[in-house]
Order: sequence, then structure tokens, then C-alpha cells
Amino acid sequence: MPTSNKKILVTGADGFIGSHLTEHLVRAGYDVRAFVLYNSFNAWGWLDRASAEIRDALDVFAGDVRDPNGVRQAVQGCDIVLHLAALIAIPYSYHSPDTYVDTNIKGTLHVVQAARESGARVVHTSTSEVYGTARTVPIAEDHPLQAQSPYSASKIGADQIALSFHHAFGTPVSVLRPFNTYGPRQSARAVIPSIVTQIAAGRRSIKLGALHPTRDFNFVADTVRAFEAVMNSDAAIGQVLNAGSGFEVSIGDTVKLIAETMGVDVRIETDPARLRPATSEVERLVADASRLRTLTGWVPEYGGPDGLRRGIEQTVRWFAAPANLAAYKTDIYNI
Repeated sequence: MPTSNKKILVTGADGFIGSHLTEHLVRAGYDVRAFVLYNSFNAWGWLDRASAEIRDALDVFAGDVRDPNGVRQAVQGCDIVLHLAALIAIPYSYHSPDTYVDTNIKGTLHVVQAARESGARVVHTSTSEVYGTARTVPIAEDHPLQAQSPYSASKIGADQIALSFHHAFGTPVSVLRPFNTYGPRQSARAVIPSIVTQIAAGRRSIKLGALHPTRDFNFVADTVRAFEAVMNSDAAIGQVLNAGSGFEVSIGDTVKLIAETMGVDVRIETDPARLRPATSEVERLVADASRLRTLTGWVPEYGGPDGLRRGIEQTVRWFAAPANLAAYKTDIYNI
């Protein structure tokens, strides 16, 4: 349980990881303000599906991180900001890069500016994509940063903005860098839900992009616990911290595991629309998360081949439920 009654702001609380994190923090007894993207329907994204107990406990703020005035208002009265709001789809970043600069870089600037003014602590969300294709493995935090897509470039910029406020102004900032989070509620633009939803919809010939790249998949519960560990660790202030299982698996082998879990045989069709430009594809990712373990005590509960299998099983059960599958457009490619 929390040792204090500090108030926590979660930006991007309506999204995949953000909704899981928000629910976890409420259940753990934290006082949570959920920053959701304003819309005229007053929709709270995945939080609309949370239990009444969770929703009733939330202080919901509808706004947009691209607006500095709204961000300043949202941060006011909060002790900790867990900043997850971002545009994350790599294919969409190829044709709409301006929106990634505005949301990811300027949005982060607005968060750390507001935190500097209010005295709040910030845990900023990065991504393993900032490393590009691994030059050395496992990838530690001092690995060179390589922007292989407009998305990854925007996240490199956002990370550096956040860290600059720590170095220049003493704003207490930590950068958490999760590797390939997956689980219930994830967008079908990501590879695991794309595979699962196509199979759950009855297809036995599924469309995918490249099968040879490797990833370090992390179940969303582990990523959520990493956020909580970092926000409660003074030693993490000023640090960049990888959150990853250290288990490397190819996309092709991931397809086999999912098909086995769902009890089907599948054929794979290469869909050119799902292929990244050759030098934009990140070929290999596997994390060295020893710094996070050392500074916070965090360890993945879904690490290794057994952990991946357990995480895939939970993910499949969620997506296969008709009410959940109905929320996805399984007949189109989600970018």
C-alpha cells in the first residue's frame, strides 16, 4: 500500500497502458487524477469499461497535452505525474509526422514546464524504439539512440526535453523505457493483437509484415509495476531505466506460440502495407533492465518463455471474448 497520500496524475489514462496503470493505482489506494483526451462525447477511452468502483474513485480531467494551459491546470495539486500520453503508431508517423512533434515533443514540454512550476515529480514514458536496431545486446540505457522512424525521433526528442528540465532546473524527472508492452486492450496496430484478432475472427490465413525481427515482449502488468516502482524510488530520479524481460523472440515464433495457444493452424501472408521501409525496420530488440532492478527492486513476473506463454494466454482470453473482439475492426489493417 502507498506510504503517503500523494496525488498522482496519469496522462494518457484512457489508453492501453494508461488505463491498466490507472486501475492498478486506484486499487492500490492512490489518489488518482486521470488525464483523458477531450472529445465531445465525454468518452474516457478504456476507462469507460472500468468497474464503477474504479470510475467513482477517479478525478477525471479531459484535455489535450498539446495545450499548455490545460496541462498546467491538470498538474496543479498533483505530486507525481506519470506521463504516458503520446502518439505511438509507427506507420501513421510516416505520413503525419507533424502530429508526433506536437503531441510527443511539445506535449512533453508542457508536462515538464507545468511540473517545474508546481514542484511535481515526473515519470516520462519512452520506448525501446529509440534504440533502433540493436548494435549490442542486451540493450542497456547507454546504447546509441537511432531514429529509424518519425515516431522514434519524436520520442528521442521528448526524452531529451524531459531530461533537460532535470539537468537545467532540477525538476525531478525519471525516464522509463518499456520494451514492447502487450496485453488486453492494446490497439490492433500492434503485432500481437493483430495476430490474435485475425485468428479470433475466424481467419486461418493471416496478414502480417516481416517475421524475422525479434522483440522483447512485456506483459502490461509488468510495465504497470515498473511505473509504480520508479515513482516510489528516489534513486530513479534523473535516470533513464529500461523495463524489459530480457527474453528475445522473433515475430515468426510469436505467431506459432499464439496459434498453439488458440489451438489452430495458420498460414501467413506477407502484406506489403505492413512492411516498414527497409532501413526503418528495427531488426532486433532485447533489454538489459539491470538498472531498473538495482534501483527499484522491480523484476518481471512474466519473463522468459514461460512468462510470455502465460501473458499470451491471458491476452488471448481477453481478445477472444465476443464483447471485447467486437471493439476491433478485424477486417482492416490498423495503422
